[in-house]
Amino acid sequence: MKIVLKDGYIVDPAGKNDGNGDVIIDNGRITGIRMSANASQAKKADTDGAFVIYAKGLLITPGLVDMHAHLREPGFEHKETIETGSAAAIEGGFTAVCCMPNTNPVNDSAEVTSYILNKAKEASSCKVFPIGAITKGQLGNELVDFDALRKAGCVAFSDDGRPVMNSLLMRQALEYSKASGITIIAHEEDIYLAEGGVMNEGKVSQSLAFKGIPAAAEEIMIARDIILAGLTGGRLHIAHVSTKGAVELIRRAKNDGIAITAETCPHYFSITEEAAETMGTAAKVNPPLRTADDVAAIREGLSDGTIDVIATDHAPHHKDEKALGFDKAPFGISGLETALGLSMSLVHEGVLTIGQLVEKMSVNPSRILGLDRGALTEGSEGDILIMDADKEWVVKPEDFVSLGKNTPFSGRRLKGRPVMVISGGEIFDMQDRKAL
Repeated sequence: MKIVLKDGYIVDPAGKNDGNGDVIIDNGRITGIRMSANASQAKKADTDGAFVIYAKGLLITPGLVDMHAHLREPGFEHKETIETGSAAAIEGGFTAVCCMPNTNPVNDSAEVTSYILNKAKEASSCKVFPIGAITKGQLGNELVDFDALRKAGCVAFSDDGRPVMNSLLMRQALEYSKASGITIIAHEEDIYLAEGGVMNEGKVSQSLAFKGIPAAAEEIMIARDIILAGLTGGRLHIAHVSTKGAVELIRRAKNDGIAITAETCPHYFSITEEAAETMGTAAKVNPPLRTADDVAAIREGLSDGTIDVIATDHAPHHKDEKALGFDKAPFGISGLETALGLSMSLVHEGVLTIGQLVEKMSVNPSRILGLDRGALTEGSEGDILIMDADKEWVVKPEDFVSLGKNTPFSGRRLKGRPVMVISGGEIFDMQDRKAL
């Protein structure tokens, strides 16, 4: 089907388009960009036989790319499935999601990777890119067969949910990364410092009498992996940065010329450890929510480019699991459907421009992982987000498409929401919650 988006405001940093114009999509690919400033913009032939979407007053951007999500399948379908997680991604404006390997069985073999890709095809909504494990079973003892997993379709490697504590294995993974050009995504946590902790170590953990996880547990491992990245020249990406010290370490490494990248998540620039007192287990996440100083540092790191990516770390859980109490409930926030609204607060507050936000939620994840995404250029995938930047809405977890309703943002008023998403040539209408 031919689709024409008429008279929207195009925000396309990779394609260097910024202004009112039209986007033409045919057979799932972009075939034309007509900026209003261009005299050739008004071409009747563009709309002949096309499905026309009038986007005046709306933003047109590349579809968002989440490089860090947990879709739970195979093995934990009571928490989420690839089908429900993909639908939640579309609801949040994401046309591509990279799923972490901590499933059951772990995605440490070509067979599991193929299973995930086949399930994603059946879901037929957003594109799913599997991330393979670094070590077999994510046990930290033996490296996986990287080549076999790459050939099967893995776009990166991570033991997310667990760190690679063995420095020799991490060095070898980064050496493979250097040779192959594929990215290693590091879950940075010293398990011995963090053992038994359920929230940030500080005044809140003391007042609630829970064991805390110190910022040092994250920062020590980041420092180690920066050293290893410098030693090997490997492609290191640091996941879910949460502390002021971590931002400073990453900034210093980049200034020293070490080619690393990093991400944070909306909850780390939106709320602090105090949320645990009011939201309970909905605010239990790993790494934990930190202090106001950490939140300020994360926002500064996003603003100055130290942090390259905003990812969701979408981690859905069944309601019965989250009802176990703070010391026993699993870590995780269901983040796909709130990420854009929370991140748009950075634009409304002047921390980022809308172009910078698109870079962090689409362009940079695509670049880091080598995906054909993140740009509205002729010939590129016709995966597009149409957004109302000023649309106000209230987070209601009971309305989530995701099976996971675990969010600390219930009742929060946000500004900025998807109106339509085009993914794989299919149009999804967010107002009617259906494909057109």
